[in-house]
Amino acid sequence: MSASTQLQAPHRPTTANGVPGWLVALLAVASGMTVANLYYAQPLLSSLSSVFHTSTATAGALITITQVGYVVGMLFLVPLGDRLEKRNLVTALLTVTTLALVAAGLATSFPMLLIASLVSGATSVVAQILVPFAASLAADHARGRVVGRVMSGLLTGILLSRTLSSLVSDLAGWRVVFLGSAVLMAVLAVALRAALPQHAPTTTIPYHHVLRSTAQLVRTHPALLRRGLYQAAMFGVFSAFWTTVSFVLTGPYFNYSPVGVGIFALVGALGAAIAPLAGHWADRKLVRPVTGIAFVVAAVGFGLAGFGQHSIILTALAAILIDIAVQTTLILGQHTVYQLDPNARARLNSAFIAIFFLGGAVGSHLGSIVYHAGGWSALTVLGAALPVLALLYWTTERRAQTRITR
Repeated sequence: MSASTQLQAPHRPTTANGVPGWLVALLAVASGMTVANLYYAQPLLSSLSSVFHTSTATAGALITITQVGYVVGMLFLVPLGDRLEKRNLVTALLTVTTLALVAAGLATSFPMLLIASLVSGATSVVAQILVPFAASLAADHARGRVVGRVMSGLLTGILLSRTLSSLVSDLAGWRVVFLGSAVLMAVLAVALRAALPQHAPTTTIPYHHVLRSTAQLVRTHPALLRRGLYQAAMFGVFSAFWTTVSFVLTGPYFNYSPVGVGIFALVGALGAAIAPLAGHWADRKLVRPVTGIAFVVAAVGFGLAGFGQHSIILTALAAILIDIAVQTTLILGQHTVYQLDPNARARLNSAFIAIFFLGGAVGSHLGSIVYHAGGWSALTVLGAALPVLALLYWTTERRAQTRITR
């Protein structure tokens, strides 16, 4: 008997969705709490620059290092979700995350903070192990809804992290942000260890073969690359918007404080409510038409942002529309990707996230360049153009599927 079959098979509760509601809620909260570690430092850069006597540009490297860690984790840790027992893997990663956050909170030098952030960024990919885990536990007819609910927690964590970090640092200092998150990660490790069912590995191939097979999946499944490119465009404009809107809000017209910008980010959290609904649409086989609609909604959102640059109401409405569109295509994309190979969901998710995360990094960098070169109007033109290009690519989808099936 192989090592993979010696483990207890995943327990399927007798519910309509195949997984109890309390476990879905726990997975959603866990995903949001872990991914938030990537964004806590963003509102703290000016404070960290002062504490460690570095320039603002040098302090900004902290964000880059954290994101690099996340990409490393996506490429080298998430595929282990197919190779190792998932509950043990999640516990080990959260333990390392806890220690890294403690080191960040106690950092006595900027290089120490950078190293701690690199490690915490890499191990915070726990969220991307839990999402395919939820997909594996769910019944086939309800997989989209379950993934959508878990993803709503993840997306809420992304959108609320900056606000929470701003408020906590103002009240108790920046170190408490990292140390507080360390406590949360420790509690989460214990809770998930107790709640998650054992889940046998879906492959026993060596680790280096796991990594190689992850790259091969991109070539084997055209839908994986297509959905990754769709989301790269959407996550790119999402990153461009949220990277540059703070410049507008803190500028001379609105004159918001950093905390005010953090509170504005709460508006985007309203978009997370679409995730369960997007999952429902996916279960009803509406992936393709809703994807096209989402591209149009994103373009309209940037149109509103361009015309309403002096109106906080129109800017907020634009933020909601953009977040709704981006989160809808993300849920639909994951639903599509998870159907490609039930035995490789962790690796499929690793490739999918890596592809569109690169789009987000490019979008954030390009957005800053365009904004400083041409202002908010130029940024909104860029933001509208990318969903339109994705929509044009979307029109080729049926022709591509026809060629494959011939």
